[in-house]
Amino acid sequence: MGRRADSFDLNRLRMTAGEARRLELEVAVDALSLGADSYRVGPEPLVVRLEVVRTTNGYALRLRFSATVSGPCMRCLGPATPGFEVDVYEVSQPQDGEQLDSPYLDAGVLDLGAWTRDALVLSLPAAIICRDECAGLCAVCGADLASAGPDHAHAASPDPRWAKLAELRLG
Repeated sequence: MGRRADSFDLNRLRMTAGEARRLELEVAVDALSLGADSYRVGPEPLVVRLEVVRTTNGYALRLRFSATVSGPCMRCLGPATPGFEVDVYEVSQPQDGEQLDSPYLDAGVLDLGAWTRDALVLSLPAAIICRDECAGLCAVCGADLASAGPDHAHAASPDPRWAKLAELRLG
C-alpha cells in the first residue's frame, strides 16, 4: 500500500529538471453530493498513482486511479456501483503565464485530495445508473420498468384542455 497523502510536498523529492518519479499514495475522498443524493467513493482510502516530472521551471504531473461510486441509480433509484478509470494530467509552469499555473499546486505543495476529487467528478457521466440497460421508473405509477415487463402500459387520459369539447352535443 502507498502512503497516506491528501497533500504532498513535491519539494521533498529534491528533483532536478528532467527527473521523474512514480509514487503510489492513498487519498481520502469524501462522499459526493449529486443533486439531492449522496454517493460514496471507494475503495477507502483510494490508491492513486502519481507521476511527477520536474521541468526547468515547474512540474508535469499525471494522476491515475480506479474508483467506484456507490449510491442510488438516477433512473430506477435502486443501488448503483459503477466503476471508473481516471487518467489526468496537470502542468504547472508558473513563469510561463497564468494558463499554465495549476490550481492544485502552491509553492511546490500538491493538493492531491482536491485534484483526485475534481478528476473523479469530471470523469462521471451525466447520470449514475445501475446498468446500461436500466429502463427506469414508470412516469405514471412509479413501477420499476425492468420488473414490470414490456406489457406495462396505462390508458391515455384525455387532454384536460379539450374537456369542454366533450360536453358539446352536435345535432
